[in-house]
Amino acid sequence: MGRKYPSAVATWRNAWERFTPFLEFPPELRKVIYTTNAIESMNYQLRKMTKSRGHFPSDTAAVKMLWLAICNIEDKRARERFKDAQKKGRTPRAGVGAHLVEGAGTNGWKQALQQLAMAYPERIEPYMN
Repeated sequence: MGRKYPSAVATWRNAWERFTPFLEFPPELRKVIYTTNAIESMNYQLRKMTKSRGHFPSDTAAVKMLWLAICNIEDKRARERFKDAQKKGRTPRAGVGAHLVEGAGTNGWKQALQQLAMAYPERIEPYMN
């Protein structure tokens, strides 16, 4: 095993002990954790945009560039969702092609928070009130 992609197999083996506890979480909690990957992806893309630009003449210029980058990222995601809906034979919702920001809320957040509070009471309970 691992002859074709030895570095990928080595990465999984090295991280296995840190990854397997994640599988013990209930599905509601795992889904909330998955959504943080979307946030990390957005942050990565924004960092990439700002790094390639060097410096900005003003804070306003930086904010405008970030806004345009977010619109571009969301346009790409909206187009992907539109194509996926068409492939699955669904009728895409109105406005899907233009700046659709999906996922304004996280489904199952209350259940996930309860699971976190049970698993890590010393970390969660001080912030519950």
